[in-house]
Amino acid sequence: MIGVGLLGATVTVATTAPAQQLRGTPGAPSAVMTPQGLQLPAPTPPFTGQILPNAVDSTTAWPPQVMPPDRAPNVLLILTDDVGYAAPSTFGGVIPTPTLDRVAQAGLRYTTFHTTALCSPTRAALLTGRNHHQVGFGNISELSSGYPGYNSIVPPETATIGRILQDNGYATAWFGKNHNVPPWEASTAGPFTNWPVGMGFEYFYGFVGGDTSQWQPGNLFRNTTPIHPYVGQPPGSWNLITAMADDAITYIRTNTEIAPNRPWFIHYAPGGTHAPHHPTREWIERIEALRLFDDGWEKLRERIFENQKRLGVIPANAVLPPWPDFLPRWDSLSADEKRLFIRQVTVYAAYLAYTDHEIGRVIAEVERLGQIDNTLIIYISGDNGSSAEGSLNGTPNEVMYFNGVAMTAEQQLPFIPVWGTDRTYNHMAVPWTWAFGTPYRWTKQVASHFGGTRNGMAISWPARITDRGGIRNQFHHVIDIVPTILDLVGIPQPNMVNGIAQRPMDGVSMAYTLPRENAAAPSTRHTQYFEILGNRAIYHDGWIASTTPAAPPWAGVTAPIPSDVMNGYRWELYNMTEDPTQIRDLASAQPDRLRSMQELFIMEGTRNQVFPLNNSISAMIAARPGPAAGRNRFVYSGPSCCTQANAAPNTLNRSYRITAEIEVPQGGANGMLVTQGGRFSGWGFYLREGRPVFTMNLLDVERAKWEAPQALPPGRHTLVFDYTMTPQGPIPFGHGGTGVLTVDGQEVARRSIPRSTPFTYAWDETFDVGMDTGTPVDDRDYQVPFNFTGRIGQIVVETGETPVTTEVVIRFLAELAARARDAERPAPGVAPAQQRRP
Repeated sequence: MIGVGLLGATVTVATTAPAQQLRGTPGAPSAVMTPQGLQLPAPTPPFTGQILPNAVDSTTAWPPQVMPPDRAPNVLLILTDDVGYAAPSTFGGVIPTPTLDRVAQAGLRYTTFHTTALCSPTRAALLTGRNHHQVGFGNISELSSGYPGYNSIVPPETATIGRILQDNGYATAWFGKNHNVPPWEASTAGPFTNWPVGMGFEYFYGFVGGDTSQWQPGNLFRNTTPIHPYVGQPPGSWNLITAMADDAITYIRTNTEIAPNRPWFIHYAPGGTHAPHHPTREWIERIEALRLFDDGWEKLRERIFENQKRLGVIPANAVLPPWPDFLPRWDSLSADEKRLFIRQVTVYAAYLAYTDHEIGRVIAEVERLGQIDNTLIIYISGDNGSSAEGSLNGTPNEVMYFNGVAMTAEQQLPFIPVWGTDRTYNHMAVPWTWAFGTPYRWTKQVASHFGGTRNGMAISWPARITDRGGIRNQFHHVIDIVPTILDLVGIPQPNMVNGIAQRPMDGVSMAYTLPRENAAAPSTRHTQYFEILGNRAIYHDGWIASTTPAAPPWAGVTAPIPSDVMNGYRWELYNMTEDPTQIRDLASAQPDRLRSMQELFIMEGTRNQVFPLNNSISAMIAARPGPAAGRNRFVYSGPSCCTQANAAPNTLNRSYRITAEIEVPQGGANGMLVTQGGRFSGWGFYLREGRPVFTMNLLDVERAKWEAPQALPPGRHTLVFDYTMTPQGPIPFGHGGTGVLTVDGQEVARRSIPRSTPFTYAWDETFDVGMDTGTPVDDRDYQVPFNFTGRIGQIVVETGETPVTTEVVIRFLAELAARARDAERPAPGVAPAQQRRP
């Protein structure tokens, strides 16, 4: 039944649809309908007017407009990236984050909030209210594999908060990072079901993938259209952190002015502070002036710990763990090393401060429009712990890390003047990362310890939260955010969306923590599992059992690790009430409790699709579906751009041939024929000064080049680059080979190279034909844009079979682990005591 208000009277109309509450005057375009939410979208209610033979005798009635409940708040859900618990000032850090401070002072600060230890999994869990394996994200999307818990596909049985709120009348938008599109669907060919616009977000402005250059983002989209707003801008004048804030401000203002009674939901997810750390020069200079890091990483950690105790954001009985033996001490460094490392962390700190400032601009617009009192702001400081993906010494090019390459501090010194500019894809040294996890141990990727999973969070809602500046210590997890939003907005969790029955949410509402009288209420979350790349833990009622990391994240993609993930790890046991920083391992003292916790992990893991466990790089080369699957011949007949790697030809670790049939006009031609990647890794086939050139960019360290000696005359030509890989040695990837460049059947250049890129090209740059977006593979040859000025008849890319199979990689890693075990040799950066296993 539904009640219809009609000129002050109530008329009851029978219907089989779920109950709907109509508000407004039936017959008027302003009539609104508030769905009761169990079935989405809500069925259309019956016509409430009267139809007679003549219109003059009939009564009109417009279909009601779906709207949220009365006084439903706007919702601004903010998620920053790779921010350790101890980085922002709000949770004891030295980096100024006044916006996060203000949200906490206007509302509540949550000190025992958890993520999953990795980007894609946290984001999938955040937006669905389900554990990350339940929604296909046991790993990042680029490492997806064909198991339900790891396939990077959010199933329709787990609708996102965007879909739920949109179907309940909210305006919905997503700004910034989207790391949850299956990689083979991340192209302009779609399908777009798993993009924001297919998951309940009416508007999307952001990048698809794990990270991007903030100066020249090659993977930036508006809805599903690639855009390149930085083109033509002076270097250093355009930055995505500011651009997305501008776009969000415009969106909020437009929606508020046009439809002031329709609340909005915004997921705001800037790239900061994931590498590359790209703040503006102004922010670097501001942080430099503060001289926050001159005393080094150990002193920084001690200072943060004192701040945390003073602020009350760690338990009073928390103990600062000793500095680990496998990380260098500040006093052991040379003056040059200190200078480099201070520059690295200064740029990182500037990036965090800059990101927080731009978030503040968005919130200031909400306030300027008079919306702040009825806006629920949830500001989560990081999607996992601080990142150790920069290697022990940091790196000017993060793509190196994911290809198993590290640079010494001495090799990085020349990059100091340009650190953080578009000339670097930079990341900081691991000891800074460790300090930004204070007082907890370990880092991003390590789901077993709080250094990888504990993140600060603040929530404000002036119309509802009266305990301004309060602190909440209840144990909660990122899956609890969606149930909390729905609870506070007054919308039930749906049991049917688009005709598909929904799985119950794993999260629990945190709304009980808002009232002042419930500040010390017991947590309603009793159990939570954690697992990323084999590192795992299980929490239950104040206890946590954790595996000891077999190798640190910074050890690289070929670190020796146990091939038996299930049984090859040692377990630790901690009483969180007495030992909140996981220092006193009770595994030997309480074996029965440990055993019961391990059994609980198996039950939770089975229920949540955690198995089979995988801790190796074999997922990097796993076969995936999509438009490139099973193909070895790709044909392009004209310009195209912005195809990401999993939908493009794969030239890694194999022989290949690229044939370009082109026509050169009178006066000659220049420009890109076909390319993948850019300044930090990739390759390009192009005409420069009329001469055919093929360039391999090997991680911005060296470039191999094949170049014709003469410019092409006008007319039709066939250009071929033929690369033959020559496998050598026991390592199954990154082999060298011989490349031959021919013009109209005549060889014009031949060169052999000892090595090639082993695992990935620059992921924020795309596969382009007839143009180059993002950055050039060689700045000395050309600048972007570099459109081909001739005519493309056909570009054909043919790829050979690769010797790198999952079986080969697993055998190789097992051999590495056996050698390390036999020699009792630790992985790079790990002390022997940390590496040995019983």
